[in-house]
Amino acid sequence: MDPGTLVVPPRARAIVLFAHGSGSSRFSPRNRFVAETLNRAGFATLLFDLLTPEEDADQARRRRFDIALLAERLIAMTDRVADDPATANLRIAYFGASTGAAAALVAAAERPALVGAIVSRGGRPDLAGDALERVEAPSLLIVGGEDHQVLGLNRWAQARLRAKSELVVVRGAGHLFEEPGALEEVARLATSWFAAHLVAAASTVSA
Repeated sequence: MDPGTLVVPPRARAIVLFAHGSGSSRFSPRNRFVAETLNRAGFATLLFDLLTPEEDADQARRRRFDIALLAERLIAMTDRVADDPATANLRIAYFGASTGAAAALVAAAERPALVGAIVSRGGRPDLAGDALERVEAPSLLIVGGEDHQVLGLNRWAQARLRAKSELVVVRGAGHLFEEPGALEEVARLATSWFAAHLVAAASTVSA
């Protein structure tokens, strides 16, 4: 699997792995915007593709919704990050979009000791199924106010999360958060969530 795009700012204390949604890639301008915002805030980021170009092709479209496969790939990358000397000292978090959010929740349930926080942007956490009840990482679900169907699915999923969670609705935003200021709000919310549950938690432990 392609190692992807890794950015580690000076004195980074945590790394955010991006799990993109169906039909997207690590070159998604939305995820890159959020990643750059996190970099400026001192977080390392890793954007990579959960599927190969062949797997993501039209004739293999079903793989985009194979949550077990996507989670397996994310777990493999999580283990690689945890074992790599360049990133082993960084706390790990996930930023998931669409089906990537479901993969992030499943992966977090399988690696509770490694994953410290999750943010979902316009995600499908409902597709994580029974794994929702096993997630231990604090989870932030961000949904556009005009994305009515996905908002309902996020409410359903949040009711099944036993870990700390919040559901934030960005008023006036659609599924892709293309409206003026919407993506900036997503980036702000994600940065605050990771700061509270990764950096603050690490400071408490070290103290």
